[in-house]
Amino acid sequence: MLTIALAALRTRWTTLIGTFVALALGVGLIATMGLGLASTFDAPVREPQRFAASRVVVMGDDTLTVPVRRGASSAQVSQRLAHPHPVDNELLSDLRKLGPVTLAGRQATGSGGPDAVGVDAPVADVRRVVGDRAQVLTGDDRRRADPATEQDAEALLTVNALLGTAAGITAFVSVFVVASTFAFAVALRRREFGLLRTAGATPGQLRRLLLTEAAVVGTLASAAGCALGRWGAPHLAQLLVDGGAAPSWFTIGPVAWPLHAAFWTGPAVALAGVWAASRRAGRTGPAEALREADVDTGVLPPVRRLLGFALLAGAVFLMTKSLVTDASGLLKRKTYTTQPMVLITAAALLAPLLVRPLTQLLRLPGATGMLVRANTAASLRRTAAVAAPVLITVALAGSVLGSAMTVSESKAAEAREHTRADLVVTGEDLRGSAARPVPGATLSASASTAVFVREEGTALIRSQARAVDDAKTLAAVGRLPVVAGDLRDLDDRSIVVNEEWEQHAVGTKVRVWLGDGRPVSLRIAAVLAVGTGNNGAYVTAANAPTAPVDRIDVRLAPGADRAAVTAALRETGGTVRSTDQWLAATHPRTSPQTRLGLIVVLGIALVYTALALANTLLMAGSVRSAELNALRLAGATRPQVLGVVAGETLFAVGLGAVLGMAVTAVNLAGLGAALATLSAPVTVTVQWPVVGATAGACALVAVAAAMAPKAVRHG
Repeated sequence: MLTIALAALRTRWTTLIGTFVALALGVGLIATMGLGLASTFDAPVREPQRFAASRVVVMGDDTLTVPVRRGASSAQVSQRLAHPHPVDNELLSDLRKLGPVTLAGRQATGSGGPDAVGVDAPVADVRRVVGDRAQVLTGDDRRRADPATEQDAEALLTVNALLGTAAGITAFVSVFVVASTFAFAVALRRREFGLLRTAGATPGQLRRLLLTEAAVVGTLASAAGCALGRWGAPHLAQLLVDGGAAPSWFTIGPVAWPLHAAFWTGPAVALAGVWAASRRAGRTGPAEALREADVDTGVLPPVRRLLGFALLAGAVFLMTKSLVTDASGLLKRKTYTTQPMVLITAAALLAPLLVRPLTQLLRLPGATGMLVRANTAASLRRTAAVAAPVLITVALAGSVLGSAMTVSESKAAEAREHTRADLVVTGEDLRGSAARPVPGATLSASASTAVFVREEGTALIRSQARAVDDAKTLAAVGRLPVVAGDLRDLDDRSIVVNEEWEQHAVGTKVRVWLGDGRPVSLRIAAVLAVGTGNNGAYVTAANAPTAPVDRIDVRLAPGADRAAVTAALRETGGTVRSTDQWLAATHPRTSPQTRLGLIVVLGIALVYTALALANTLLMAGSVRSAELNALRLAGATRPQVLGVVAGETLFAVGLGAVLGMAVTAVNLAGLGAALATLSAPVTVTVQWPVVGATAGACALVAVAAAMAPKAVRHG
């Protein structure tokens, strides 16, 4: 069987070269993303920098640890404090009695004391003096006091999220396109299978032949793909560094498991792509196979039909469940970039069902139009094979980019709706100047902080919060989406939460840990709508004493001199901007990292689509010589033949684009419903230039590939 399979591959290598390239590219992309993802699991080992010359480092507590339930047992969970504790003067005095103390000049946020100090004294003596007042770091642990350590962790988290999303979408696109390309290549060989069955080949032999061919192609393509991935991974790392999505030190580490995983993906995808077609070919009798060689019938096998409708039902269920139980989850990047894959797959699987109905709706003039309609309706496999990759790419461009822009625009619109301020002052520490009144203006000073709450006894949740000097001025300057209670009732013994909290009934007391780790019980004074996720908690400045004021919202009184108020506000040392300028600076449409990630994902999808279209149409054109020659013998001119081929191709691409936009509409409608459920502005946005350019590129590649075969040139 292996000998026969190798002989068949040598004979049909021109048909399978496109499949080989597609599979090799897919394995290469998976290997590249896998190597990049594996390299984000660990930050580079850095030597201690701030206190490299000190034997011991004493650092203030920067972690909140709370007991929670884990099934029948208990566990400790930790969160980083919003305001780490300083090394206070009393502890400094005690440490100086042990030996020289090194100050690195960095202060704990808003505290006036250092966040860490170096001590040249025996470790045991330092531990005895410090006790539980701070942390004692020795050896390599001393680098925890370096700012770069936290920055490295945050940078790796960003790259991990970007590559994880890109890897998931890459795997989806490559697997689907390769599988559909393999299936189409097998479908074109029905006449060959009919002859083999007539010559006495059994169904089992036919299946084994196809599976052996797929295994050989998959293995060779995987080897080439792994080599491509090993070469491409460092270039991907450099692209991320140059684009600002990864820190300057990010490189590909010496890991092997992504290459192993990518290698075995190739044969698995090849065998999966050919499995259903091989079973169908094996079940078909000799005469039936020869009869079906010229007309497409039964192009949607029961398994594909069942899987398509199951995925369609799954997509509806996931969207409905999210809207009912966790609408805010639909606004998260990982959700709106991965959940649409289910609906896209369902639409691609069920595409053949729509070809003939849509063809009947289309009316094209003349004999050429009639032939386009007839050939499109008869060649369902070719039409569906062309439409599927276009559908995927257009749906990705519309859904992923549209979702990202919709969420960003909604957040910006929400921020605009929630303020009455005319001016906004921002800076690192405005507390001292914030207390000074400015004639003709109402000032609401606030500080960024956080509160922690243990929900259901099993999880410690961190919620971003703002600490305000006065609730009444906040109500005068802001326009927060209060759904219960009164914002003006906020005082030192209360808190404002949103509807996402487990406890959110006005008047209820909730136990929280403040940004510096202090546990308190606060009464809920008001409840806000969830919105896009930016509606955090509010406390008074007394509950965040070390948080520096970083924003002052200013509302001008009627007739106030704007220039005079602006000049007075500049004395705070902060940046004074109009509300529109502040919103433009703090609520950009998409971050550079997000844009780069989306460009990588859509670029991969477009490359794959171009490859799949070229491969499919070249394969289809190679077997159409007799059909096109018959048109010439019937009196069709060369331009008419070219018009028929181009028309069929453009119809298939158009069908894929229409289905892709339909999928986009459903996904964005679900996102819009989620925004409405969360009482957030519904700003559904479609990136028409990108979607149009994507569809146009697909049409250009498809028509060029359809015109390339000799059957068209000499028909």
